[in-house]
Amino acid sequence: MSVSIKDVARAAGVSPATVSRALGRGPVSDELRQQVAAAVRATGYKPNLAARRLRSQDSGTIGLIVADIRNPFFTAVSRAVEDSAYRAGMRVILCNTDEDPEREALYLGLMQEERITGLVFAPTRATVDQLPRRSMDFPVVLIDRAGPAGLHDAVVLDNRDAMEQLVGHLVERGHRDIGGLFGNASSTGAERREGYVAAMQRHGLQPQFRAVAPSAEAAQKEVAAWLTQADRPRAIVVSNSLLLIGVIKAARALGLQIPRDLAVAGFDNESWTELVEPGMTVIEQPVEDIGRTAMSLLFERLQTPALPVRKVVLSGRCIVRGSTAAAS
Repeated sequence: MSVSIKDVARAAGVSPATVSRALGRGPVSDELRQQVAAAVRATGYKPNLAARRLRSQDSGTIGLIVADIRNPFFTAVSRAVEDSAYRAGMRVILCNTDEDPEREALYLGLMQEERITGLVFAPTRATVDQLPRRSMDFPVVLIDRAGPAGLHDAVVLDNRDAMEQLVGHLVERGHRDIGGLFGNASSTGAERREGYVAAMQRHGLQPQFRAVAPSAEAAQKEVAAWLTQADRPRAIVVSNSLLLIGVIKAARALGLQIPRDLAVAGFDNESWTELVEPGMTVIEQPVEDIGRTAMSLLFERLQTPALPVRKVVLSGRCIVRGSTAAAS
């Protein structure tokens, strides 16, 4: 037979209402809360979380919707979000969209059904455009991709500046034929492309770039064809770590040596970027700061809903390794 809250009350020697207050962080003494907790352990009582959510506007649950959990950037940010939620005594529901707006819509509906307390969200470009028309019953903090100004709190990288750092570094090393490879599904890729174009034009160079689906396979296929052309680039900057893997695979399949035949630079200071020969030059994103700051903004919004909408822009750091040696 299932154990009810009345069974717990009898074991604790208190009323069912007192048990509810103790379990729901209501106004009871620490001694009484410990007494109820001991009765819960003794009886094996399991609270009905779904029923509790129906009775309360606060589920104690944070929603986290990321664009691609295979991307190490989102893996690291998810860890930081989960750590902050754990310290606050909250749970996290994690959903991965694979940059698919239909899956995003499904998961946003799920968050409504679960009555989440708040949402940390990395939207696709299509969903960013729809945000002004979408009603959500919980506070939202956008990460990696900012939405329309004044709508939701956001934590983002200064993408234009980061890409300009990479282009400027290659120019300093004597490179001129610098291509750009960018993901086509997010505003992040678009912002990094804008930074690339601006930097190339500032240095008096001709931009040449390609946009692909955000996967290593798509990048490898596109770059393999690009590098066989007579006017191929002698250096490539890449907008995320998955595309960077695809570029490396394409170069190796063609027998090109990095950096002798092709200089390469990208994003995200993952462990493999240092271990793979000759070491990849990358922009290191403050991933932990992004996750922690997003949760801080969310908690502040929960405490003070009328706060002005905030956008926090963080800076990346260029880590130089062997993949961008001086042009011969």
